[in-house]
Amino acid sequence: MTIQGLHHITLVCAEAQRTIDFYTRVLGQRFVKKTVNFDDPSCYHLYFGDEVGRPGSAITFFEWPGAPQGKPGMGGTHHFAMRVANYDGLLKWKRRLTDMGLPVDGPLDRHYFVSIYFNDPDGTILEIATDGPGWTVDEAAKQLGAEYRQPPAEMVVANRDEARIRAETWPEPVLEITPDMALSQGMHHITAIGSDIERTHAFFGELLGMRRVKMTSNFDDPNSAHWYWGVGEGRPGTLITYFERDPAKVRPVQMGAGQTHHFALAVPDEETQLEWREKLVRAHLRVSPVMDRVYFKSIYTNDPDGHIVELATAGPGFTVDEDVAELGQNLKLPPWLESNRGGIERVLRPVSVPLWQQTEAG
Repeated sequence: MTIQGLHHITLVCAEAQRTIDFYTRVLGQRFVKKTVNFDDPSCYHLYFGDEVGRPGSAITFFEWPGAPQGKPGMGGTHHFAMRVANYDGLLKWKRRLTDMGLPVDGPLDRHYFVSIYFNDPDGTILEIATDGPGWTVDEAAKQLGAEYRQPPAEMVVANRDEARIRAETWPEPVLEITPDMALSQGMHHITAIGSDIERTHAFFGELLGMRRVKMTSNFDDPNSAHWYWGVGEGRPGTLITYFERDPAKVRPVQMGAGQTHHFALAVPDEETQLEWREKLVRAHLRVSPVMDRVYFKSIYTNDPDGHIVELATAGPGFTVDEDVAELGQNLKLPPWLESNRGGIERVLRPVSVPLWQQTEAG
């Protein structure tokens, strides 16, 4: 029984068309599936990702039209990060986004990677992070996560050269997404908020068997813990990280636009998923029945602070009901909702989807 890495993250947006435009036209993601929330078919479920929406690349949204702004907090996700190949690609993203009028923080050196931060139209914090230099810059591969690692002093918020950071960008306008900017490798990590980092480790590290690859502090809040769990040696695309916060000072997350509904970890097949379900039941945790999501099978549980965590199968994938060339172009419904297509389509606001233009890098 192994967790293979990240599968997807699902957030809430207030306006489907605005979200489609941002993730496709600004960030260059492919729109891979237009369907509905199977548990509430009155609202869209939108999927973005690489060419075919492989596990780890899938970023998905429930559209809740007119949803109030959500508020981050305990039991919620703080941000998620997408992967970029190298530092030049990161600087190009900073220039592209700032030229579009989006405020960008960074590039910030996180010792194990370098990243920038910005917000999508609903306020979700997005990060773009480099793959390296990786976790072995301050620990041997066999010892990853065994001891607390002090953040380098110059990378901690009080000591950073803010003027230099603000000035660091690509020297020329970036009108098109170049191959070294392509976000086709999917997510780098997902970062959530918890109240007790040891209890969080008991869930991800001991129960789910993910490897703790780093124990450090939040570089922007050095008095709080920041731990990372991953697969193998913690390769990007497998990473879950948590900020520890004082529950007396941080309110519970308030669900709404810009907040994460759940995130999913990938398991290889349905047999393994059933084994995981039995293990969660034996641990006396809430766990759903297996749910047929057409493109994968899912079970749902919660982390110790209530965040919904899904275990989703790697397949069959998004080409099960559409050819690769046609992904995302038509409203796809599961067989049990097909008879209600007319009523469903009358409720949903029509959206337009750009044609996919793949870069050389993905």
